[in-house]
Amino acid sequence: MSSVLRIAGIVNDSIVDGPGMRIAVFTQGCHRHCPGCHNQHTWDPNGGKDCSIDEILQRVDSNPLLSGVTITGGEPFEQPEPLIELVKEIKKRQLEVAIFSGGTWDELTKDRSSKQFELLSLCDVLVDGAFREDLKSLELKFKGSSNQNTIDIRKSLAAGEVVLMQDGRW
Repeated sequence: MSSVLRIAGIVNDSIVDGPGMRIAVFTQGCHRHCPGCHNQHTWDPNGGKDCSIDEILQRVDSNPLLSGVTITGGEPFEQPEPLIELVKEIKKRQLEVAIFSGGTWDELTKDRSSKQFELLSLCDVLVDGAFREDLKSLELKFKGSSNQNTIDIRKSLAAGEVVLMQDGRW
């Protein structure tokens, strides 16, 4: 039996949560409560519904046009264990995994023995930083405010410093 993830919802065939055709998984629960957040319904950790990792993978497997999966929220790093299982399975399918967090790279990499760091290290792209209404811009690709960074996780871990995505798709 697979793990269960608390989700606010899943969007199939998303073209706004990263480049290409994606499945976007919206996790439930976020302690950050950023002013102006457009996903306030995801804040309550008791809201949403339970969803098995197997159910999410069935959706992934049923769409041969996918270029990736985006994990957003809520705050995904509040549920690292089931997401670790999910991301490992998605990577077996050779799909890109992007993850969004209100936390910063420094916060997420501080404890390299944590489940949060394990989850991060399995993903390909991190959009980090809390949404800031005063820095909101509709001109940005796949993020809401200019303080947020789109980070190449693999290159950043190898370099020991933040490496921003150079891929024009992001």
